[in-house]
Amino acid sequence: MRKINVFDTTLRDGEQSAGVNLNASEKLEIAKQLERLGVDIMEAGFPASSKGDFQSVQQIARTIKNSSVTGLARAVESDINTAWEALKDSAEPRIHVFIATSPIHMQYKLNLTPDQVVEKAVQSVKLASSKFSQVQWSAEDASRAELPFLARIIEQVIQAGATVINLPDTVGFTTPHEIGHMFSYLKEHVPSIDKVIMSTHNHNDLGMAVSNSLAAIQNGAGQVECTVNGIGERAGNAALEEIAVALNIRKDYYQAETRLTLKEIKRTSSLVSKLANMPVPGNKAVVGANAFAHESGIHQDGMLKNKETYEIITPELVGVNESSMVLGKHSGRHAFKDKLDELGFDGDKTQFQQIFEAFKDLCDKKKEVTEDDLFSLMTETMTDAVQESYELQTLQVNYGTNNIPTATITMKLPSGEMIQEAATGSGSVEAIYNTLERMIEGPVSLQDYRIQSVSGGGDALAEVYVQINYDHYESSGRGTAHDVLEASAKAYINAVNRTLIRKAYGHEQKNKVNI
Repeated sequence: MRKINVFDTTLRDGEQSAGVNLNASEKLEIAKQLERLGVDIMEAGFPASSKGDFQSVQQIARTIKNSSVTGLARAVESDINTAWEALKDSAEPRIHVFIATSPIHMQYKLNLTPDQVVEKAVQSVKLASSKFSQVQWSAEDASRAELPFLARIIEQVIQAGATVINLPDTVGFTTPHEIGHMFSYLKEHVPSIDKVIMSTHNHNDLGMAVSNSLAAIQNGAGQVECTVNGIGERAGNAALEEIAVALNIRKDYYQAETRLTLKEIKRTSSLVSKLANMPVPGNKAVVGANAFAHESGIHQDGMLKNKETYEIITPELVGVNESSMVLGKHSGRHAFKDKLDELGFDGDKTQFQQIFEAFKDLCDKKKEVTEDDLFSLMTETMTDAVQESYELQTLQVNYGTNNIPTATITMKLPSGEMIQEAATGSGSVEAIYNTLERMIEGPVSLQDYRIQSVSGGGDALAEVYVQINYDHYESSGRGTAHDVLEASAKAYINAVNRTLIRKAYGHEQKNKVNI
């Protein structure tokens, strides 16, 4: 059975989703979970794009030991040198270099002739291979490139030291048949192709990213690039969980499988969804809330008699825990610590105490504390960035059928000063946000507001996601609380604080790239 390397690019290509801006602590938590999931390679970012991205890639490279960490670089000397500085302390220094290869990209984006592109690609790979033991080279927009040219440039970059050749469908243009033909053609026409691992990277603009990835694997790809929940620019990337489970369930057909610990899929999906502020659709394959729901009476009858009549994927395979009540107000510290460890907690004693206190507070308000509740509390604590910021102290909202909603808020400013302010609104949430706008320095306005429950029942935790424009920066934030209004205030303040962090670490200079 062939083993397929999983190259996860959630932290680089996935973060380019509209409205997503992960801070360093959030990226590190995702990286740790990807390591627990068992990805072979994770692309931690684009080190040359900003100071913040450089520091994040460097931190992840120094922390992760059981997965290979890589960073993106253009075919530019300064990019490659910067990537080396960020990645040199990793367990296995690896770089991902790319250049455009389609006629339209070479002419209008690069303004280079095909010969000049070959020369630039070879020079960049030679430099990269002089520093890195593993060099992945990507032919950007390969699906629209001319096959004879692709064969020619790939042979030369292999001779220059490339160890992985990646063929991206950058704009989500190709079909399963066409991508299969491309891989077959290159296997036949590139003399040194057996010296490298062939890789596939597919975007979902036409809804075929996963199908194209599986077709590439059928035709010789030994590595697949993907993102958790399929997040990414425009319509997103090939979904890691769908590819991995498809290979597992249909190994009889594909004769290939990954090394992933599949029971970590649901937890990984939930973490990325929460930190990226991108809820997973209920009908999403493998990880959606309805993935294992059966409404039809005929289906339900069959399930009761034999689950295999309608269930090809068991919830347990991907880590869906159907019995989610885990702890209560009488649970002790030892049992609580065991459950946190099971969820992947690796924080210090101070963080443990913060989570335990939040848990005990929640137990006073909820009859049953679920694993989802606990995971949410843990994530909130572990991704709190250390930075001077705005901090909510007290919140009071007055509302009645015939009264104008009024919010009174006490807040600690980044300077340490405590201030109090009040304002009205057409509703309670608007009153809160109008009050916060008075208290926060700089222009701030709400762009989007979403709310969902962490678990079921009337006493469920509320999770609020917002997008704001603060001081001319687009930012997103999240807040979790037992009370919807408190969660709303926390989400707004979180979005403001995330903007302050981005400004402090130079994220405003970050460049996005398509591959």
